Amino acid sequence: MEKAEEWMNYGLDLAKEFGPKLITAILIYLVGMWIITRIVRGTRKVMSKSKYDESLQKFLLNLFSWALKVFLIIVVISRLGVDVTTFAAVIAAAGLAVGLALQGSLSNFAGGVLLMIFKPYRIGDLIEAQGVLGVVKGIEIFTTKLVTPQNKLAIVPNGAMANGNIINYSAEGKMRVDTVIGVGYGEDIKKTKEVLLKVLTDNPKVLQDPAPSVNVMELADSSVNFAVRPFCQPQDYWDVYFSTYENCKLALDATGIEIPYPHSVEIHKDA
Repeated sequence: MEKAEEWMNYGLDLAKEFGPKLITAILIYLVGMWIITRIVRGTRKVMSKSKYDESLQKFLLNLFSWALKVFLIIVVISRLGVDVTTFAAVIAAAGLAVGLALQGSLSNFAGGVLLMIFKPYRIGDLIEAQGVLGVVKGIEIFTTKLVTPQNKLAIVPNGAMANGNIINYSAEGKMRVDTVIGVGYGEDIKKTKEVLLKVLTDNPKVLQDPAPSVNVMELADSSVNFAVRPFCQPQDYWDVYFSTYENCKLALDATGIEIPYPHSVEIHKDA
């Protein structure tokens, strides 16, 4: 009985000593998170009005939010009576260990910073990098998200993006669509060019500046091949690509211009 009473008194002493600190720390955390949310939201509005680049805006807001949260956690811990100096030393040691273990992640973080500084692409751009073709959906602290033409989400590390080759199809605002159409050797070249060029100029998604072009590209074994090259907006690339082949075939059939069948080639394999 005396032992239980002794433990009870000890518990009450702890509650009297640390209870107010714990309650205050919890209140500081809750109020701090509320304030951080409002600050981040206000900063986002200011950035939006200032017409910050969307990718840079998200990146800076993430960094700003995490910095405020770390500061809040340090304040909460100090309110609990923990020596902040000692805590900082522990964090530094732990940070070194974690940094060595997560060198790849730090490389991705550094890559994200470089992407924000040099801006080789922005959200909404059509790019090709690391073997992935897609529209940039988001640039985050460690990764870049791309939506492929198959509507798949590709997540590429920023370290690889910053150190690799990047083809930005949207940077110039116009893309050239390269297609090849072959006709028979007996067909009139001038007439064929007129038919193919009319197909391009009649397509509302084909730009007139730069003007589309149709030129003889190759004298192949069974056909005269024309380089049919319209320009379009990046978002219209695949529509123009497929419609060019289809409409050229329909137009050539309508005018009686022959599109020869390719010769079949037998492939002999050694036994």
